[in-house]
Amino acid sequence: MARVVVIGDLMTDTVAHAKLPLARGSDTPANVSMHGGGSGANVAAWIAADGGDVAFVGRRGADIAGRNRDMELMGYGVDARLVMDPERPTGTCVVMVTHKGEGTMLSDPGANAALSPDDLPHDLFVPGAHLHVSGYTLLSEGGRAAGLAALEYSRRAGMTASVDAASAAPLERVGAEPFLELSGGAILLFVNAAQARVLTGRDDPEAAARVLTAWYPQVVVKLGADGALFYANGRPPVRVPAPPVDHVVDGTGAGDAFVAGFIPAWLDKKPPGEALGSGCRLAGHALGLIGARPVLL
Repeated sequence: MARVVVIGDLMTDTVAHAKLPLARGSDTPANVSMHGGGSGANVAAWIAADGGDVAFVGRRGADIAGRNRDMELMGYGVDARLVMDPERPTGTCVVMVTHKGEGTMLSDPGANAALSPDDLPHDLFVPGAHLHVSGYTLLSEGGRAAGLAALEYSRRAGMTASVDAASAAPLERVGAEPFLELSGGAILLFVNAAQARVLTGRDDPEAAARVLTAWYPQVVVKLGADGALFYANGRPPVRVPAPPVDHVVDGTGAGDAFVAGFIPAWLDKKPPGEALGSGCRLAGHALGLIGARPVLL
């Protein structure tokens, strides 16, 4: 089993799950809970919980939240390589989830914004391993150098590399062309339909994926309730429907869970349809949970 090395963001998510439609400018009853988060750390947690071999490199504050996040990742079985930042707090995200399960996020990156190339342990960059870089790291001015260094180290080591496109709004702020150039060292890109639209201007996910294969040999488009799509140069696209989910509790982290399900199957040279199915399986689990991580047993 190939080891996956994830470079990325680590957060504490404060999830406010509204019981009724949001009363803007007023008060809405909600269930509020604290969870580990951060797109990169979520991917690592889901891979480990699903039985994969994974290391996570990130940065945390010298605070209780940071210690809790560190212990949590180790509890999942992640080889957690967290650098402690003496000045910045552990990143925090406020996740507002509507009564229908749709999430809106307010993020304070904290220590994530200081992730540097010096934080990358060289023993993780070895032939046969796979690197996954969280798009948030490449989109952040503070963490970008670390993301780029990781891609370069992986290339030198003969590793495969994947990148996800993080989130449509920050992607739009940085711009399509800069992101495509920053992440061009990856052979596999993960996007959802909104991110694919920002990067290509195409509304049709299949057309967007075809455009993106000019930059990445293989592209996966996550389509939410419609499943997912895989497109590789010169091959017909592969689509897989999402398994039915009885009740969507919280969509936070479902995209990260999908990535965690797809990568190990893809590394095992499973057919694209099987890798997509594995991604949809974990995403379906995530939709039934509050927070972005699997339940820590």
